[in-house]
Amino acid sequence: MRTAADRRLLGRALRGRAMRRRVVIHWGISSFFGWGVYGLNLALHWSRDPELEPIASMPIREDQIAVDPLKRLALQPFLVQSASLVGKLSPFQNTPVTVDGPLLCALGNDFSSTPLRAGVPFAGRPSIGVVFFEVPQLDAATLERARAFPLIVAGSTWNERILRAYGLTNVTTVIQGVDPTLFHPAPKGGALGDRFLVFSGGKLELRKGQDLVVAAFKRFAARHPDAMLVTAWHSPWPQFARTLDASGFVAPIPFDANERVDAKGWARANGIADHQFLDLGAVPNAHMPTVLREMDVALFTNRSEGGTNLVAMECMACGVPTILSANTGHLDLIGEENCYVLARQQPHGGAGAAVGDVPGWGESDVDEAVDLLERAYADRTDARRRGLRGADTLSRLTWARTAADMKRVVLDQISRI
Repeated sequence: MRTAADRRLLGRALRGRAMRRRVVIHWGISSFFGWGVYGLNLALHWSRDPELEPIASMPIREDQIAVDPLKRLALQPFLVQSASLVGKLSPFQNTPVTVDGPLLCALGNDFSSTPLRAGVPFAGRPSIGVVFFEVPQLDAATLERARAFPLIVAGSTWNERILRAYGLTNVTTVIQGVDPTLFHPAPKGGALGDRFLVFSGGKLELRKGQDLVVAAFKRFAARHPDAMLVTAWHSPWPQFARTLDASGFVAPIPFDANERVDAKGWARANGIADHQFLDLGAVPNAHMPTVLREMDVALFTNRSEGGTNLVAMECMACGVPTILSANTGHLDLIGEENCYVLARQQPHGGAGAAVGDVPGWGESDVDEAVDLLERAYADRTDARRRGLRGADTLSRLTWARTAADMKRVVLDQISRI
């Protein structure tokens, strides 16, 4: 049994050197999924910050970090110190732990945080909640958990509006970013020749709306033999793909013998020819820019985004003409002709209830999605113009800005203790 004194010793061991304050990032770090990319970029920017020193509380797998050698060198102290912290926490598997310093805590839709082990709480001084929640209906227990944090950092103004509609005031918004050294307009490599490439990304699930993408592309592809749907749908959570079966728009998701999604089989089952479909597989974030710059248009029929949809942001940053559903977190990205807008939004039957004047999920119109694909195909000049305007918008939404905003949040909360 670990004593309170032991836990205080752990807290002192976690304090940063000199004037730098250690900030614990309490979620997984990776180059292959959204939360992981968020944490990785906070670590990259704070690793050279004179006031903050990042440290992760969860094991980091080397094969999950795909960055260039210079960034890896910059990350090395973070990786070493994080491994040390994970080792220090190991003896406390069955004991609640509060670290003596700020902790950024990833929250789920019910505002629960990830424990060290099942039922073992992990907290900081202070614990700052970070959330991208997708369902606007919050029950009493969820709201109680939200109020327990001194501050909730929401990933979109939509999220903040929902929380404020419920009467919470301990909330602010920090928008995700992109790495402009990677995601920016540049010439195409022409790897797929003169094919008209339509990109769809994000983990497969009902919320992301890939069923609507497939339904729209099937009709578009029938008119344009040169069209190809290029997808980056893989994630560590393939089980969420089964939620798409509930929509009724398309055929059910097939899985292989290893319980992996058969994306090409799904496209084939929905009438998309094999030569008009390309599944990219699992691609690390740093390898996506050269892929995205090949695309002629990107289509995001997402029903709900608690954040601003990192994949859509990266498409826009690369100058890809992007079609966005006008709902939830996407609204933070949509500006004056900086994208194509799926404006015809209907309440989604599964989560369409309102919270005050805050709408729930949106259901994009497949006809409108087909029409916008046709516009991008027919008027390449207008498409390029929208793509460049989107890139200009995203040039101001960088990970450096996100890290600076989160730093202000952390320092402000420390000053209140």
